[in-house]
Amino acid sequence: MPEVVRSIVARFCQFVGTHSRAPRLPTRLPLSVSVPNSWSPGTRRAPVLKGHMRDISRTGLALIVPSLQLANRHLMGGPGRLQISFELPSGPVNLNAAPVRCERVDELSVFSHYLVGAHITEMNRNDRDRFVEYLRTLH
Repeated sequence: MPEVVRSIVARFCQFVGTHSRAPRLPTRLPLSVSVPNSWSPGTRRAPVLKGHMRDISRTGLALIVPSLQLANRHLMGGPGRLQISFELPSGPVNLNAAPVRCERVDELSVFSHYLVGAHITEMNRNDRDRFVEYLRTLH
């Protein structure tokens, strides 16, 4: 049964997937992903999925995460909004992004991970300034 689910997810990801237009720069920053309104009333905060970035651009990022499920929600489903937080040398950055592509990586491993390509949809001005400055250091 898990193979059927994986097959459906893979087909969905291929159907939805698009490729970035901005040049991607390799980086490996730890990050946290949450889905808005994904926690139950009895909990204090939203559940978080830990992962890392694989690459980054002015308009998007590629995340490596251990699962596509978070609190019974699929990262590629629903309203299509992810809240992503990570730490740069100049300080923390929080942004909202829409997932646009996913694929399974480490297919031969017992521990699967997923690549999620996401388009940045919202970021406050201070975070954007730190983000753009970080991109300049990667060139």
